Amino acid sequence: MKAKELRELSSQDLIAKERSFKKELFDLRNLNRVGRVEKPSRFRELRRDIARILTILKEREINERSTSANK
Repeated sequence: MKAKELRELSSQDLIAKERSFKKELFDLRNLNRVGRVEKPSRFRELRRDIARILTILKEREINERSTSANK
C-alpha cells in the first residue's frame, strides 16, 4: 500500500492492518520453509508496508504529544 492510502486510515484501522500483514508474513515464512512460495517479492512488500504503518503511527503519537504539551 502507498503511504498516502495508509495516512487516510484511522489509527485503529492501521493497527488492524499491521496485525493482518504480520500474520500474512508469518504464513508466508511457513510456506517458504516448505518451498511453496509463489511470489517471493511479497516478503519485501509486507515488511515495507509494516514499516510504513509503524512510522505513521509513531508520527501521530509524536504529533499528539507535541500538541498536548503546547497547551
